[in-house]
Amino acid sequence: MIQAIVFLPLLAALVAGLGQRAIGPFASKLVTTGALFTSCALSWPIFLSFVMGTGEAEVVTVLHWVSSGALQFNWELRVDTLTAVMLVVITTVSALVHLYSWGYMEEDPDQPRFFAYLSLFTFAMLMLVTADNLVQMFFGWEGVGLASYLLIGFWYKKPSANAAAIKAFVVNRVGDLGFMLGIFGTFLVFGTVSIPEILAAAPGMAGSTITFMGMRLDTMTILCLLLFIGAMGKSAQLGLHTWLPDAMEGPTPVSALIHAATMVTAGVFMVCRLSPMFETAPIALGVVTFVGAATCLFAATVGTTQWDIKRVIAYSTCSQLGYMFFAAGVGAYGAAMFHLFTHAFFKALLFLGAGSVIHAMHHEQDMRYYGGLRKHIPLTYWAMLAGTLAITGVGIAGVAGFAGFHSKDGILEAAFAAGGGGVIAFWVGIFAALLTSFYSWRLVFLTFYGKPRWEQSEHIQHAVHDDHGHGHDDHGHAPKADGDGTAGYHPHESPLSMLIPLGVLSLGAVFAGFIFAHPFIYPEEGKAFWAGSIAFDEHLMHLAHEVPTWVKWTPFTVMAIGLFLAWNSYIRNTTLPARFVAQFKLLHQFLYNKWYFDELYNILFVKPAFAIGRFFWKRGDEGTIDRFGPDGAAALVAGGTRLAVRLQSGYVYGYAFVMLLGLVGLASWAMVNFL
Repeated sequence: MIQAIVFLPLLAALVAGLGQRAIGPFASKLVTTGALFTSCALSWPIFLSFVMGTGEAEVVTVLHWVSSGALQFNWELRVDTLTAVMLVVITTVSALVHLYSWGYMEEDPDQPRFFAYLSLFTFAMLMLVTADNLVQMFFGWEGVGLASYLLIGFWYKKPSANAAAIKAFVVNRVGDLGFMLGIFGTFLVFGTVSIPEILAAAPGMAGSTITFMGMRLDTMTILCLLLFIGAMGKSAQLGLHTWLPDAMEGPTPVSALIHAATMVTAGVFMVCRLSPMFETAPIALGVVTFVGAATCLFAATVGTTQWDIKRVIAYSTCSQLGYMFFAAGVGAYGAAMFHLFTHAFFKALLFLGAGSVIHAMHHEQDMRYYGGLRKHIPLTYWAMLAGTLAITGVGIAGVAGFAGFHSKDGILEAAFAAGGGGVIAFWVGIFAALLTSFYSWRLVFLTFYGKPRWEQSEHIQHAVHDDHGHGHDDHGHAPKADGDGTAGYHPHESPLSMLIPLGVLSLGAVFAGFIFAHPFIYPEEGKAFWAGSIAFDEHLMHLAHEVPTWVKWTPFTVMAIGLFLAWNSYIRNTTLPARFVAQFKLLHQFLYNKWYFDELYNILFVKPAFAIGRFFWKRGDEGTIDRFGPDGAAALVAGGTRLAVRLQSGYVYGYAFVMLLGLVGLASWAMVNFL
């Protein structure tokens, strides 16, 4: 069964990718979507068996892979609780994204290529999460990076899409260098790349030292930090996060797939899979906690200022990943995975909902040109509302709540219960929760409430021109509005193929947290849900369950405050945001420009890299190699050859003339020297 789950997407990708012109768009979509729904249908029984306590971990050997000295390993598919969770997350979201893309990409001429890339992406992620050794994990890790490059740059004729794809690829190579060094170091220390063998031997290496960069340092700390650098790149943590917002250049279904089910969750999965290693390195766990909390705060602050609907949700992803990492940093790996699980549903819902809005608004992504859409696209509105209720953590402690309420509150309670740096992470997470509520409800109010502001959008004006045959008149004036300021444009609901995934994901956003909270973070005695797959700390989760009442109610309180601030700013008193920006102009510019990370990296890395490249190009390639190579010695040889060709004409009189010149020269030389 596990072989079918993993390899069906690969087979579908090959069929759609290699046979796209032969089989056409419809067959390509049918094959890839059918394969993903089949994998999804096979994944859920495996997951539910672990939830009910009847599932058993197993390792399935596919083939013998590498045997080179001490380095020996097979291609094996590992199935345990952690794998089962990732299987349902990946296959469910990917299957729904495939179905959604039927409507969203309907007019694109390269649909077979797009669906082939989607399936290849899914296969690479499935390879990663079923890996039983680090090399196989790295294979999936790099496969996800390749597929993300292809998908982000899918519209390759757009310079911005190409730049975003290259940026994602390069930034992730930085993180992957750390990951590779971590794998090399792990093999050097343990003599194996088998994950079970490494985790079994890890406690015995606690306290040992290794020489690294000329210094004698703690072995497990160095290994875990190097591995975590890889996680920082894939999961867009502070410092290696800059690729994530630009990844919005890809089609919206790509954004949903990257942000909800695949690439960005790979780092969290890897840290949880190797959690017994990290448990032997408290300093490394402290770094994970700090980076996660810092990322959580950074992304939440930036999200409050963005106007692009997809960028707001993208920074939301970055922030939510920060929650997952600081949960892992304090030892609450079960809570981290629970938030990863629920986040997949409501984040995919938000991205696909945003795609439905963009579809209705003729590809306009600026929320300043929305307004009043709940009357025109009500189904999309209710889906986005469900996702917003989930991500902001709406719920009542001890009673019920949406998906994010259970998982995010579980993280915050575990961080508080952990003490030390966890308490700091708790307060950072609380403030980020307030900002999350504010920018999430800001998105809802700007998009679905208020008066329509569509007449200001160039995209809408072009749509009116295309649909009705008239654009601006000869004097540059827009067409007359229909009475509601819409300039003759009427948003329409998305097709059924896009609405069905929204409905399914809405159910997950509403019920996933309530249904699965106990298995993930409060397993019943005798039902060890996480047994053997992660380092689950039952004592910590018990303490998290017993935190003071005010700790349990604080997330709900800040959510309500964020909701009120957004309502007051964008519904009740719409002049307030402009006055705030005018009052705190420098702060707003700092946040709107994403803390100037891109500008800083441009000065520190991009410009020097271009300068070095230009130097080697002009001075090295052209000034040295070309000068003494193609333009030097080679040019001399070519010139001599041309002269020789002219001399060797083949005519007798030519040769006689040359002989005569020779005789004249010889006679002249003799006369000068002997007379």
